[in-house]
Amino acid sequence: MNEEVTHEMSTSKWTGKKALFLGDSITEGVGTTKTYHAVLNEMIGFGEVKHYGISATRIASQPDDGGSAMSVRYAGMDDDADLVVVFGGTNDFGHGSAPIGTREDFTTDTFLGALNVLMTGLIDKYANASICFLTPLHRDFYDGYAELNPATGLRLELFVEHLKERARYYALPILDLYAISGMQPKLQIIKDRYMPDGLHPNDAGHQLMAQRIAPFLETL
Repeated sequence: MNEEVTHEMSTSKWTGKKALFLGDSITEGVGTTKTYHAVLNEMIGFGEVKHYGISATRIASQPDDGGSAMSVRYAGMDDDADLVVVFGGTNDFGHGSAPIGTREDFTTDTFLGALNVLMTGLIDKYANASICFLTPLHRDFYDGYAELNPATGLRLELFVEHLKERARYYALPILDLYAISGMQPKLQIIKDRYMPDGLHPNDAGHQLMAQRIAPFLETL
């Protein structure tokens, strides 16, 4: 995998279109000087790009999060968009206390309920846009653990699978970066190259993510 990538803008269905990216610290840009959505913009040439990435935020609400959950703050995003990309879930696994809940929940206080609220809310808000989701990446020993949270007993893969299931239910396209990102930081060579802290991709990691995401966007 080549870290040094030259991006030449090519014709895309999204060239000149408005794209919104909702997410956590990876979307905000922690650990990198150029985010995946900035690289995508170089590759595609969006007409306008806005990111709503806030570090440490989750999909589900927490008692002390001040309304920062993605299932709440999506309502404050721009009302117009051609493309909406949501990239979250790792913090729900990593330091979230919301229960998983059930598929019938419609509350932001459970993970499944928050997914229901977020997905249906985006469909209502962006009736004429393409909406898609990205699954969390693998992680290494960030915050003292990798893909099993000892406080909850839950595995990251469970959150990935719930996210994929809810997206299937609402017929929303989803890119499984957990499966195809090329970044498994438990391998030291990959961690050093792409995710030095075990969670946040560096510049090379964001470039690699953009290479995976760009062709997926063309299928929407």
